[in-house]
Amino acid sequence: MTKTLKIGRLPQNDLTNAWDTILPPRQANRPLGGNTRADWLVVGAGYAGLAAARRLAHNRPDEQVIVVEAGQCGENASGRNSGFAIDLPHTTSSNLDELSSAHRYMGLARAAIAELDSLIRQHEITCDWSKDGKYHAAVTEEGTRTMLQPFAKELEALKEPFRWVEREELAAKLGTSHFQKAVYTPGCVLMNPAALIRGLAESLPENVTLYENSPITQISYANGITVETIDGSVAAPRIVLAANGFSDQFGFAENKFVHLALAASLTRPLTLEEQRDYGVEKPWGLTPANGFGGITMRYTNDHRLLIRQDIRVAMGQKFSPLKTAKIAQQHKRLFDARFPTLPAVTMENSWIGYICMSRNGAPMFGPVAPNIWMATCQNGIGVTKGTIGGLLAADMACGRDNPLIADLQNLGTPSTLPPRALVEVGARATIGWEVWKNRREA
Repeated sequence: MTKTLKIGRLPQNDLTNAWDTILPPRQANRPLGGNTRADWLVVGAGYAGLAAARRLAHNRPDEQVIVVEAGQCGENASGRNSGFAIDLPHTTSSNLDELSSAHRYMGLARAAIAELDSLIRQHEITCDWSKDGKYHAAVTEEGTRTMLQPFAKELEALKEPFRWVEREELAAKLGTSHFQKAVYTPGCVLMNPAALIRGLAESLPENVTLYENSPITQISYANGITVETIDGSVAAPRIVLAANGFSDQFGFAENKFVHLALAASLTRPLTLEEQRDYGVEKPWGLTPANGFGGITMRYTNDHRLLIRQDIRVAMGQKFSPLKTAKIAQQHKRLFDARFPTLPAVTMENSWIGYICMSRNGAPMFGPVAPNIWMATCQNGIGVTKGTIGGLLAADMACGRDNPLIADLQNLGTPSTLPPRALVEVGARATIGWEVWKNRREA
């Protein structure tokens, strides 16, 4: 294959991500400068890219790996999620084929969690990694009947541990009486995602070189692969593309991804008096029974509350600051409605995070051309799917046998989308209908 592509869409960091801004300042690795060569090139330093680079370095300790990141680790998409490492699919069915797929999904997610847990312990990464499980909650009786009850039946079929949490106990656990009922599952891990990404980036093996603030402007597939940035270039015979929603610009997976913008807000820490008024001692995480109409929430180890609500189509991965400001006001209203005993609590910051979705929910994984592998499109579950996708792409690239490779491949490949104009109209209509239909779950 011989072709050269200009990269026209780059990540934009607006410095609003509270997960990152609440952390101590960090000195980024130097940008790429000059012309260099490596045995392996990894594009993107999110969960997938860092996992791929680490596993490549482990598999090939005598070879050099270069990672090129457009921004700074922890400030882009991987550090902007809600901080859940989720081990279960939100939905499946009693169909035997789908249950088999769910078992594969859980095996992959739990392998990713185990990998991250091991690295956090080994490198003493401080990221509020906390095995608190999560509540999958409904606001209405209809939400309980149509979403939580089928979910509980599926967990029973999967022989997965869970328990029902009724309104009174749930209010005591969460500090709000807004929810009617929840299904609690113990396997989810909570964290500060920006701190986790920072720690993973700062603990890479010695034969990995990470360049930050180095957006790629051009890639050439001729006599190997060469990427160019404003001030330098890297040439390598093999590449792993792990830039998630930006990976489709590199000549593969075109017309496969839908890009969505999700908004979140994080409060300032509660004062000691506010903590007493709130009355909740342990951190918790909550996902809504309906992901479109509902609200994701967390109470963190450092006594902050997170609200994530509002989902919009953003195919160009751009979002107006004015829209973000309006959403922040909406988050404050939602917060006040759920926590009326905390009226003085303000939002530390509000931000937008982008997720990459495929039409059929499948990841983009594996070889896409000779010496080119992809680990992208995590469909909103980036911590676990990204980690295991990058790790397994590296094993596949090195010819290393790993039974989990087949499990990830069995999740399928992204289906082709209609033309972009139709995708935008169709996706907006679908999301708008789902939000309206499930508005009582907000």
